[in-house]
Amino acid sequence: MRIAEMDWRMVEDWVRHDDRGVLPIGSTEQHAGLSLATDAILSERVAVEAAEPLGIPVFPVLPYGLTPYFSAFPGTVTLRVETFVALIRDILDSMKRSGFRRILIVNGHGGNQPAASVAMEWMMDNPDTRVRFHDWWRAPLTNATIRAIDPVASHASWMENYPWTRLAHRNGPEEAKPAADLDLMRTLPPFEAREVIGDGNFGGLYHRDDSDMAEIWDVAVQETRALLESW
Repeated sequence: MRIAEMDWRMVEDWVRHDDRGVLPIGSTEQHAGLSLATDAILSERVAVEAAEPLGIPVFPVLPYGLTPYFSAFPGTVTLRVETFVALIRDILDSMKRSGFRRILIVNGHGGNQPAASVAMEWMMDNPDTRVRFHDWWRAPLTNATIRAIDPVASHASWMENYPWTRLAHRNGPEEAKPAADLDLMRTLPPFEAREVIGDGNFGGLYHRDDSDMAEIWDVAVQETRALLESW
């Protein structure tokens, strides 16, 4: 259940018998012709659909992360590393005070990896808690499903083009985009990096049939739910 659909008494009742909670995190960054909020939309949705049958509370998605390399694209919002780290720690502290002791972080953005280190460090200071960090799109079963459908899958390509992340009249070209030089991009400041990646798609098709996307999504939800059930 979404925390947005609960009041404080409902949370208090929940933690009396179960201490599991879910925190989705994402980013607001360029995704070529897809929504700037793609990473936040996907992490929250997969978290909600995974937790719903179990009744586990899902907190609102953290919509901002670490994405300095895209800061030359209008609409991208990036935090400083120290801000992001402090924010994750403060959220975990607050969730613990509410009674949550087993917390699943569902991450939708590759740049947010420092949150995994923060979680480990936080558990060192809070040995009575457990935190799992889950990159939903590159978890083993989900990633294998993506690669089986099309091994050329990258940022802002077809693999992120779901009905809930695409924009009207922005479905992208029919032909695949040649792979961008990501090694070069990572050595450049933001405005020069933008020149390397052009519209923002790292390479590959811009979209595939929705039946392919549904197949991936079903696996992603089940794989995320399995982490909650095995706890």
